[in-house]
Amino acid sequence: MKKVLNINVSLIFLITILQIFVGCSKDEVITDDSGTSDIVVVVEEEEEETYADINFTNWKVTLPVDEDNNGKPDEYQPNVLVDFGYQTLEPVKPYMYDDTEDSSLVFYTFPDVSTTNSSYSRTELRELINTSNYRENWTLIEGGEMKGRLKVKSVSENMQSSDDYHKVIVMQIHGIISEEDMAIHGFSSNNGPPLIKIYWKDGYIWSHKKSLIDESTDGDDLLETSNNTWTDIKENLGYVGFDTFDFRIKASDAKIEVQLNDEDSFIYEDISLDKWPYENYFKAGNYLTTTDSNAFSYIKYYNLEITH
Repeated sequence: MKKVLNINVSLIFLITILQIFVGCSKDEVITDDSGTSDIVVVVEEEEEETYADINFTNWKVTLPVDEDNNGKPDEYQPNVLVDFGYQTLEPVKPYMYDDTEDSSLVFYTFPDVSTTNSSYSRTELRELINTSNYRENWTLIEGGEMKGRLKVKSVSENMQSSDDYHKVIVMQIHGIISEEDMAIHGFSSNNGPPLIKIYWKDGYIWSHKKSLIDESTDGDDLLETSNNTWTDIKENLGYVGFDTFDFRIKASDAKIEVQLNDEDSFIYEDISLDKWPYENYFKAGNYLTTTDSNAFSYIKYYNLEITH
């Protein structure tokens, strides 16, 4: 028995050393009928980190800062974002980063640098159907669909109005003047109005859609982007608070569908959509609609998908 005891003591010593090096969290002692004990080592594998389901192949990101001092918000193209490339970009990390605890991608923004024709900052993705030509976009006849799962993690309180919190746009279909119309009219800017804006307002999801003030407007006058031609019609789609929700936008010929969670789709079909003269692109992320110096917002995306 003394010989057997020495073997078991040596085995215990060896197992202890192995536990130190391989990080075992527990062991199990099994005794057979002869009274001899063996130790079975149970190795717990580390859980693999998972990330938000977002393919950056056709997305660029706009940040709320101008670190390169060129007078406009910094942007990063799909080729440096794909294959988790965004995780290695130091200028991007403060504003778009992973939270592996819930497999989300966090978009953080605050009031700083804004894009042309806007007063507000954003950390927002912009669809590029042709990554080498941002002026190539899609028409309503061609159509498209965007689906995402997301939530507002936190947003600053609004001390300047009756709202409890500052408003955030989390999804858009944005209009843009086509290359053909740019050439025909000699426009210096291709900026168009946003066709659909999906807002988070005090926990409610609102859809804003551009519609003609005068439905008889026609021809080149449709390309007038001012509020004298196009205005927002607004629809409250329901309450989500700070919880996770699913949202879908589907665009087709003279028709827009917006859907919150499993609720019935809200459908727009009107003459304004039939006359919509712009091409379009999808946007998603965190567009904070305030210039209050102490404002901030954090939006989490768990998945995001576009199809055409």
